[in-house]
Amino acid sequence: MKYNIALDSDEDGVWIAECFSIPGCVSQGKTKEQALDNIKDAIILCLEVRSVYGYPLTIDI
Repeated sequence: MKYNIALDSDEDGVWIAECFSIPGCVSQGKTKEQALDNIKDAIILCLEVRSVYGYPLTIDI
C-alpha cells in the first residue's frame, strides 16, 4: 500500500516526515533519505499497533 508523506525540515535542519493518514505516525532524520527510511519503519510499526488495539488502520484526510 502507498501512503502520502509530508517532508519538511525544522529550524535546526532536522528532516521531519509525517504520514497524515495514520494518526501519530511521525519520524525524523538528519537527512531527507534518513527521514524517509525512518518513516517507512514508523508506518509499519504504527499499523501493527493500531491493528493490535483494534483501531482503524488509517483515517480519511
